[in-house]
Formats: sequence, structure tokens, C-alpha cells
Amino acid sequence: MLLLHGYLWWRLVRATTRPGSVRRGLTLLVVVLALLPTLAVTLRGSVPLAAYTPLAWVGFSWLGLAFYAFLSLLVTEPVRLAARLRRRSPAPARQEVLVPSGHDTPAPAPAAETPELPRRLFLARTLAAGAGAVALGTAGTGAVLANSAPVVRRVPVRIPRLDPALAGLRIVTFSDGHLSATYGGRRFERVVETINAQRPDVVAIVGDLVDGEVDELREDVAPLADLVSEQGVYFVTGNHEYFADTTAWLRHLPTLGVQVLRNERVEVRRGAAAFDLAGIDDRTAVMSGLPGHGADLDAALDGRDDARPVVLMAHQPVQVAQARATGVDLQLSGHTHGGQLWPFDYGVLLDQPAVEGWSMQGETQLYITAGAGYWGPPMRVGARPEVTVIELHPGQPVDPGR
Repeated sequence: MLLLHGYLWWRLVRATTRPGSVRRGLTLLVVVLALLPTLAVTLRGSVPLAAYTPLAWVGFSWLGLAFYAFLSLLVTEPVRLAARLRRRSPAPARQEVLVPSGHDTPAPAPAAETPELPRRLFLARTLAAGAGAVALGTAGTGAVLANSAPVVRRVPVRIPRLDPALAGLRIVTFSDGHLSATYGGRRFERVVETINAQRPDVVAIVGDLVDGEVDELREDVAPLADLVSEQGVYFVTGNHEYFADTTAWLRHLPTLGVQVLRNERVEVRRGAAAFDLAGIDDRTAVMSGLPGHGADLDAALDGRDDARPVVLMAHQPVQVAQARATGVDLQLSGHTHGGQLWPFDYGVLLDQPAVEGWSMQGETQLYITAGAGYWGPPMRVGARPEVTVIELHPGQPVDPGR
């Protein structure tokens, strides 16, 4: 926050104003704006929701806008450098005016403001205004997209060992609802309606459903009870489930018809044909301090029929390393938000094997859904909210994007 707002102050305040009351007032404003997202992060859960909600909206919205203002200003640095180099180029030699002897030397005229300062201010203000307009447009578009209905992505996935009787079976998956002070209500109801419209055989919720306590989000999560699925609704924990009272959530979700898979599996059948749907805890669960929590794929797959294919629900894509080692056919994950705010998708690759969509990881297929909600800034830039329909077919894996 200090680096981000320090740079914004340098370019938006110091470079565009002269010393005085205006600069002091704008400096104070930058300090206040820097505090808002900091308080939004640190006060979550420690103040009443009614007081926290406006703080979260303002603080996180400003954070998203500030991020794109930072990027937009950064792009203008070459223009500033070129202008600086031009000012430093040698000036033409000045001619001296000789005063005849015996005459008084005229008194020097009052020093006028050099033309360099107005030019510098004009350039700084022009670049600041342009960067501000780009940032506002980008953040505004991202806010509209983040709060719009999710897109439906249909992804045919071929699994060699799949019984032909299971061809066309639909697993509708979503992740990262992040129900919170700034996301829920009608927007989450739309997600549920979108899922039901796909006529799912199975619904797979792959973590980070909530960002708060059961008492705070009881009404927001209630639409889950309206999900209609032929063979059940299943859930695995994400890292954010461990930021709240995990045990309370794992007790509450089954009352809404959602079965929690914690290092276990269920059979999904169509007549005599079947495959295993397994689910494991998030990779951060082991650090939660909760007894018995921690990803354990061996326990989930113990005793199963190896001739049957297995589809794994695991919140973080990086957990595919375990899936590859145990012969999992398909892993469904979330966590990345598809980057959520471009260019963060490049940073995601420092920790995860992919950002979104389908990929082959050894002999295991991985699909990463971009998520239905958001975390932090209520914006999505370059990553629309998504509900994914995985349609299973027998056959050799083929990139569904081709």
C-alpha cells in the first residue's frame, strides 16, 4: 500500500501541483485512500457487518481503481523521460548586450516564471488526466463484468476408460463464489439459476464459496438449497473456508443439500456404468490447526476399483501433482479466478500450473474454472465470471478448444 500510494502521490499530486494548500489537501486525501483498503482487509470479521459493508465497497473499489491508475501512469514514464532528456539538451548561447561607458546599467527586470515550469506542469497534468481516464474506464468496465451474470462454458472432455453408457453426462462446476459483504444476494441467485438451466447430472463446487461466518451469510448462501441435480451437489473446501469457522460451514452446507467431500469419494452411476467422484481438502487445510484436516488423496481413493475412471475435485490446480501420481483422469479446480484483474494472470503462473481452462498435466486432464465471484476489488478484467459444463465422453483426450 505504501509503494502503490507513494507512486500515485508522486505522479498525481506532487508532479501536478505547486507547493501550497492544494498539494497539502490532496496529500491528506491520498493518505486516507491508502488506509481504506488496509482497513477493509484488517477489520473483516471484527466489526459488525452493517458497518463493514460500506468500508469494504469503498476500500476495495478504490484499490482496483488505484491499481489501474498505477499501471496507466507507469505506461507514461517513457513520455516523461523523453521530455526530461529534451529539456536537458544544450540551450542556444545567449548574447550579451554591451552598455556604453558613462551610462547607468539598467536595473534588472523582475524575474518572470520560466516557461519550463508551466510546460512541465501541463505535461504532468495531461498525463495524469489521461491515465485517470483509462483507469476509471478499465475499473468501471471490470465492475460491470464482475457483477453481471456468469457466462456458461461448455467443455467436452474425453476419458479413455469411461463407459459409453456415461457419454454425455454433465458435471456443472463453479468455484470462488466468495460470498461476502460485497457479493451475494441476487447475483448469487443468478449463478444457481444458470446452473439449474444446464440440467446437471452432478454439481461440483470446488471451494472458496464463502468469505465470512454462517450467521453473516446465511441468507446469501441459502439459494444453494434450490440447486437441482440428478446425482447430487458436492463441495470441497478452498483456502478461504479456513479463514472463517470451518466447522460451522461444514455443518451448515449439508442442511442445504450440499454433500461435503473431505478426502473421500462417491460413485456416480448410470445404470451399471459408474465412475468415482473424489474430493480432497484444500492444500492449506493442514495449516489450519483443525484436527483431521489436510489434503489426503490416498485416503480418498483407497479401496476403489482401478478399472473405473476417477474425477477429482480439488480447489487449487497445483494439487494436480498428486492427481498425476495416483492416476486421476480429470481434476476440476478453481482458485485462480482466471487472474481476475489483468495482468495478475501472469503472476498466478508463479504458483499454479495454469491459469484457467483445459490442459493436460501428464496423463491427467485439468480444468480450471475462472470462478463465479471475486475477492477484493469488485471487478473482473480479462476474466468473466463463469459456470462450466463438463460433458464427459469416452475416447482419447483432445483439447476441447480445437
